[in-house]
Amino acid sequence: MINVENPEYTIIEYHDQIELRDYDNFIVAQVMVKENFKTARSIGFKFLAHYISGDNIGHLKIAMTAPVMQQKQENAWNISFVMPGLYSFDELPKPFNNKIKLLEIPQKIFVVIRFSGLTSDSNIARNLAKLKDFISEHNFKPLSQEIYAFYNPPWTLPFLRRNEIMVEIQPQVHDFNQNMSILEDE
Repeated sequence: MINVENPEYTIIEYHDQIELRDYDNFIVAQVMVKENFKTARSIGFKFLAHYISGDNIGHLKIAMTAPVMQQKQENAWNISFVMPGLYSFDELPKPFNNKIKLLEIPQKIFVVIRFSGLTSDSNIARNLAKLKDFISEHNFKPLSQEIYAFYNPPWTLPFLRRNEIMVEIQPQVHDFNQNMSILEDE
């Protein structure tokens, strides 16, 4: 496995292959691609790879991080690279390609399922179903469409791959063995 920076998070709870995570703020470079699931990721990756390779104002080369994230947006897909934590939003160079947007992602809580293997339709569907069942069983309130997160280059052996599906949820006081209660604002 290639060792690259990942967004910072704290595991709140762990249950089998599903984690409740509290993500710190992070920045992404994002491009929208109107294609099918796999083609969109490939095209989006190329756009974003050019950006981090110096196709930006200042010609700054930016280190690759993981994961590559993919989220459905109406009839297209948003493909995102997480930017290294050493850069503030203002320090990142503007992309030459106006299709690429830089976005600050605030602190959020996600329910995440982690799995290995190929990103075949069946593997993704099976794990998405597990995640949705878990969300329903624990009365979580989803705040986002699922985000697909891919951590490895395509030549990585399937059993060594790290893939995830993430859903942002409303913050809650949580115990897997008891009922949920929503935090009240103070």
